Amino acid sequence: MDFQTAEVSLQGDREVNQDRLGVLISDTEVMLTVCDGMGGHEDGELAARTAVEVFTAQFKEQKPAIDAAPAFLRDAIEQAHQQVVRAGIRKPLDHRPRTTATLCVISAAQAVWAHVGDSRVYLLRRNEVLRRTRDHSAVESLFQRGAISEAQMLTHPMRNFVEECLGGEPDLPRIEISEATALETGDVILLCSDGFWAPLEMSVVAERLCTEPDLQESLEELAQEAAAAASPHSDNVTAVAFRLE
Repeated sequence: MDFQTAEVSLQGDREVNQDRLGVLISDTEVMLTVCDGMGGHEDGELAARTAVEVFTAQFKEQKPAIDAAPAFLRDAIEQAHQQVVRAGIRKPLDHRPRTTATLCVISAAQAVWAHVGDSRVYLLRRNEVLRRTRDHSAVESLFQRGAISEAQMLTHPMRNFVEECLGGEPDLPRIEISEATALETGDVILLCSDGFWAPLEMSVVAERLCTEPDLQESLEELAQEAAAAASPHSDNVTAVAFRLE
């Protein structure tokens, strides 16, 4: 499997960077993850770091083939949730660490991904967005019901209301897991926090990540553009990408 990977994380205009990412490559598998420590909650950085550490440890131990990937994703996310809950168990509920999560396993030119919250996974093909995950958020629910447009999601007063996360309440969050998806040459898998996807026109992102030769350079430039577009109130901007060559 011939491929490129890329990763970037910018602080933006925030006091700290609460996002965390991971790109792990074994002999036959690749794991990608982006976690966004949720703003407005203490220790969001701790929550995101804890989740990525759990995912990393589980991947190194199991190196799951594609048929085992769905069970791996669910188990890893459940374990990460329990670890984040444990980290904040002595705090009042409103101040416990929380994080979104995206996680993807790629093997034998196939991909399976999972997410919790409003960090996203995109499948880009032939310069277009072929698929994206559906946010666990109030505005996504409104969009899916046809009450608002996708553009209106970006400015709606409830845009920061995330309905599922790791951490906080002990009950397991809703975990969305994709089916195994065969990748074609040139396909890009993109995982990103809302600080990346919200300020950018994703059709432009798709064209550039699918066509520009250096994936790392392209992703870094897009992250800078996302931060600049949202300035002076830009969020942390984090993304990882995989392109099948």
